[in-house]
Amino acid sequence: MAVVTMKNLLESGVHFGHQVKRWDPRMKKYIFAERNGIHIIDLQKTIQAIKDAYDAVQKIVGSGKSVLFVGTKKQAQTAIQKEAERCEQFYVNNRWLGGMLTNYTTIKRSIQRLKKIERMEVDGTFESLTKKEVASLQKEKIKLEKNLGGIKEMKDLPGAIFVVDTRKEAIAVAEAQRLGIPIVAIVDTNCNPEGITYAIPGNDDAIRSISLFTQIIANAVIEAGASEGLKIVESLPAEETEEVHTDAVKKEESEVEVDIDSYAATAPVAAPAVEEVEVEAEVSPIVDEDKLYEPK
Repeated sequence: MAVVTMKNLLESGVHFGHQVKRWDPRMKKYIFAERNGIHIIDLQKTIQAIKDAYDAVQKIVGSGKSVLFVGTKKQAQTAIQKEAERCEQFYVNNRWLGGMLTNYTTIKRSIQRLKKIERMEVDGTFESLTKKEVASLQKEKIKLEKNLGGIKEMKDLPGAIFVVDTRKEAIAVAEAQRLGIPIVAIVDTNCNPEGITYAIPGNDDAIRSISLFTQIIANAVIEAGASEGLKIVESLPAEETEEVHTDAVKKEESEVEVDIDSYAATAPVAAPAVEEVEVEAEVSPIVDEDKLYEPK
């Protein structure tokens, strides 16, 4: 099954680049033609790049690592949050704080502060504070939630990052490159594809285009998780069978014990009757064989 079709890409306007005067010459190999002063992206190369990125994300997630979705421009904010939550990964869709990757220990302190304020709100601490103090804490919480809410549960650095618009997210890209974290990114005709591990040429300004790319990456994450789940399920039947056999043996043992007790209770009554029947059965068929063969 194809990851994406040419029809999907055309309907989403993925092939539309920027104006010719705004292009980056390093994107020349991904440009198909020029129409009305606008560069047209080669969708054949886009499809191949999507497949490569899809496989890479599956391998990364399959190895137990996470993917960080990054897109702070207005067109990308909703799609980034929606798809990241759908595949249960982390995201940054408001503002990239400098050092989110390279200085993650400091970012962790801010996350702990956010969690502390949330606990204070739940356990009744706010009731013992003045209105001014509560208002100040709530304001701080809103600010932290806006910037760090998407990575609140992220305990370690991600295995890869997915970026929408590498020009706007230049700091995120630089930090990932410095740490050697693989980068999956949409690169438009005005972007620099060099240094991007998996560059996907496409329109990074249209909402439909951004939604399509983000959905594809989220699908890769979900499929990788599903394949891991299938491996676990395939290994379960043998264990379950052993458990069933063990339970059956236990049940048989318990039944045998109950039967013995019941027989023990009724043995004195039933035993004499059985013996009498056996004696009669043994006496009745006795015949003198000599008499049978005597001459008449």
